[in-house]
Amino acid sequence: MICILLVAGHGTLLESQIKNDQSGLYNFLESVPKALLPGIGGKKILDFWWKAVNTRQLFNEVYLVTNADKYKHYERWATANDFPVENLIIDGTTTYDTRLGAVADLELAISSKKLNDDITVIAGDMLCADQNVDMAQVLKFFRLKNGELAIYYKMEESESTSSRGIIKVCPDTDRITHFFEKPQPGTTTSRLASVVFYCFRRETLLTLEEFLNTYKNTDDRALGKYMEWLISVADVPVYGMKLPTGFQLIGQVGLSDYTKWLTHYSAIKNEPKVKAITCRAYARIGIIGNPSDGYCGKTISMTIANFWADVTIAESKNLVLGQHPLNDPTEFGSLLDLYYISRKEGYLGGLRLLQATCKKFYQFCSEKGIALSKKNFTLKYNVNIPRQVGLAGSSAIVTATLKCLMKFYNLTDDDLPTSLRPNFILDVEKEELFITAGLQDRVVQVYEGLVYMDFNKSLMEQHGFGNYVHMDISCAPPFWLVYLRDPSDSGMIHSNVRQRWLNNDPDVLEAMQMFAELTDKAKGAMELKNWSELAKLMNRNLELRRSIFTDACLGQGNLKMIEIAKQHGCAVKLPGSGGAVIGLCLDPKKLVELKKAFQEAGFVFCQVIPYCPAQTDRRND
Repeated sequence: MICILLVAGHGTLLESQIKNDQSGLYNFLESVPKALLPGIGGKKILDFWWKAVNTRQLFNEVYLVTNADKYKHYERWATANDFPVENLIIDGTTTYDTRLGAVADLELAISSKKLNDDITVIAGDMLCADQNVDMAQVLKFFRLKNGELAIYYKMEESESTSSRGIIKVCPDTDRITHFFEKPQPGTTTSRLASVVFYCFRRETLLTLEEFLNTYKNTDDRALGKYMEWLISVADVPVYGMKLPTGFQLIGQVGLSDYTKWLTHYSAIKNEPKVKAITCRAYARIGIIGNPSDGYCGKTISMTIANFWADVTIAESKNLVLGQHPLNDPTEFGSLLDLYYISRKEGYLGGLRLLQATCKKFYQFCSEKGIALSKKNFTLKYNVNIPRQVGLAGSSAIVTATLKCLMKFYNLTDDDLPTSLRPNFILDVEKEELFITAGLQDRVVQVYEGLVYMDFNKSLMEQHGFGNYVHMDISCAPPFWLVYLRDPSDSGMIHSNVRQRWLNNDPDVLEAMQMFAELTDKAKGAMELKNWSELAKLMNRNLELRRSIFTDACLGQGNLKMIEIAKQHGCAVKLPGSGGAVIGLCLDPKKLVELKKAFQEAGFVFCQVIPYCPAQTDRRND
């Protein structure tokens, strides 16, 4: 792979305005080419691009194409920055009117140096908000797609689409379907802007001569026009990769543009560094329908404020995943201490969840064409969700980690839609860590609040996600929660039901259909605040589950909690995979006796505190 930096443009507008500025503040910049103007932190704009591409691991050679008028400036820059002077290419032009055009400059570099390689082309005079472009990730995506590659970003509202190459990108394939070079208003509603940052296959570059023979006018020899021609005329596959950052100083700009954006970026650079970003995900209780979420069923679930997982991310020199002192112990008071902790807590803490999420996040961004900033971080977590009692502690840590990574790298809902985040979280657990799980927990932890979920097979196959609907949190009755102090592995409760379902066992198929029907009835009861009807449905949910999974699979701890609840006339069911139960006590006078009975039996009792953020502008993505 060869890199070519293009700086042969004649920035007549900016240069003339600097020359004619009456303030005298910019006299020292007179005649300085745009790429060598001071950028962020006093470094020249070109310095940042040279730093990004100056590695033999990525590029065999880096060439810089300049014009004859500014050659001496770049020669001086080259000697000061360890850039090989012999790799400077002069296009011979001295004025704007005699310019060759970017495509001709690219062809000159290829022919004069007899290049027969894939080539990355970058305009070295663009100001990029984030100067830590991960070039390795860009080239990896280029190789993956086996087509031409164009870097793009989402324009700010203040930017005009008529000043950029505007593209439309297929969200499924990342292929650019339309390319509009500086379109007139009304041509397209897209605000995805392509910049001069392209990767070309060597076989495609053979079309340069045909393009130049077709377009003799210099104005038509912009690289944007070439990309437009490749897509619409030559039918060459061109893919888009998004940078979650902005670009400025593109093309002919004036002094006001330069000072405005330099001030803007400098202000960002000089802002006090945010030491850390902390994101939280809450435990959840399955109110009805579970465990049919993994079997194309329906459920209602709710996040609760009683328990949560916090993840904190902060920029650092190296990438560090912090161990939790309780959940990831590496030091013990004695061999007996190690034995007791290992028996009670198991061997798998939250550190593996952080690592797996980071790995999957990088993979997702690489495959989806999102170029992440090349910066490191320290990631640590804290969690108070009881382990192995089916309250979705693992998925809470993954959910909070994903929130942190998205904020840290400035990813938005356009990059990873809310509706697809539960799938991402589930993939982390199932594909990376082989944890048996369904979508319910991840959906409610992403959407938060009280959520009705329909995982109908046709919906899942058509969209990749189900129908997720927020319910008013006031529809939730005053649930109580009880869990085991010393639980076994909650994942064991699933037994062989999944295999039976895959084998079309009629009993399992009928049960999953019944779970879905109970969910719809419960939704109606909750919306009417008919708690007695909801209680009946919860009891039926439990009995149906017991008939499919068997009491032997549920285990003595779960059965004991169920028995105590029933002895006190309470509705009861499992809120997750096992280790805890939730219930409804319709007679408040019996609640004190119920709590005492559970506590005397060695269980932990608490009133459920629903968690729901402000329900404003709620919509199903």
